[in-house]
Amino acid sequence: MTISTPSRGQTLLMISGLLIIAATLRVTFTGAAPLLDMIRASYALTTAQTGLLTTLPLLAFAVVSPLVAGIARRYGMERSLAGAMLLMCFGIAVRSLEGSIWLFTGTAIIGCAIALGNVLLPGLIKRDFPGQVARLTGAYSLTMGTAAALGSALVVPVADAGFGWRGALLSVMIFPLLALLVWLTQCRRRVSANVTGSGALRQQSLWRSARAWQVTLFLGLNSLVYYVIIGWLPSILISHGYSEAHAGSLHGLLQLATAAPGILIPLLLYRLNDHRGIAVLVCLMCALSALGLWLNPGYASLWVVIFGLGSGATMILGLTFIGLRSGSAHQAAALSGMAQSVGYLLAACGPPAMGKTHDLSGGWGLPLVAVALISVAMAITGALAGREGEISPH
Repeated sequence: MTISTPSRGQTLLMISGLLIIAATLRVTFTGAAPLLDMIRASYALTTAQTGLLTTLPLLAFAVVSPLVAGIARRYGMERSLAGAMLLMCFGIAVRSLEGSIWLFTGTAIIGCAIALGNVLLPGLIKRDFPGQVARLTGAYSLTMGTAAALGSALVVPVADAGFGWRGALLSVMIFPLLALLVWLTQCRRRVSANVTGSGALRQQSLWRSARAWQVTLFLGLNSLVYYVIIGWLPSILISHGYSEAHAGSLHGLLQLATAAPGILIPLLLYRLNDHRGIAVLVCLMCALSALGLWLNPGYASLWVVIFGLGSGATMILGLTFIGLRSGSAHQAAALSGMAQSVGYLLAACGPPAMGKTHDLSGGWGLPLVAVALISVAMAITGALAGREGEISPH
């Protein structure tokens, strides 16, 4: 692999670009959630139609993710990320137009742009910072979580300040514009075509690799339990007597707790040669918190923090495993595409399935037990994915 060696200043600029892109990927998705009631009232949408605004990006992630490695091979990772930011700006603009058709169309476009960035970031870190995969993965996970919490806190005040929900959604365009401005400097870098490495798998053969499936299911099951809890937590808490305001504050606490492992997990991974124990531990934290919400909801703040820490740590581990188990940057991008395609397909199906389970059972006990059992299955896949070694090229 031949890459022009960057100076210290260029390296810092590259890392800054990566972190701003990471912030963009999360804030444009989660920033719409606090405005859903305003949007629903504006267009007289049904609950199912409003829920589609959350499901559409997840479906776009699942469909687009497997295609990203091929796009990166053709156009290069830097240009593909720049294209993702341009597509993000276009989607945000379309989403803010008058008319519900543009709302849904723009949301789908944003989902495609996020999928590009989600898949490419692990591959780019693997290529340019192979010795700092855990540290940088933690840094951009922390950035994503912080941006999500900040976006959720600011969009409603912006809307209430006279800009309306369209103005609030349009205001998040500052993130991809800033990311694009910083990242354009990277598009001039010369990277040879030989970035696949001798150990790279053809993308299709990844789907026949047991190790690739272990990493994929570890990340995929985490996406499933995370989006079930993030989607239904306010309803679960309100059913136990919490006010809407209190439930909303705990929802924000969950997002902050999800970001916190970005500081600690990379340090632990650096000191541990065997990652199986920590993978099992953080998955069992998710299981414990789900059972806690069911059996003792009076301590919801404790369970929310435990779940956020466990789920956030699992995501960082899964993204780190993509880099550690891959033999090259493009194999990392292909594995990232596979993992995120399966993961977001599960994520898109999870909330409605758990909602239906709630309706049939008449309470949240059965869905929370299901989350706990899925978390145990996630712990098993983590024990397998956490073993040392790269995916076999054969």
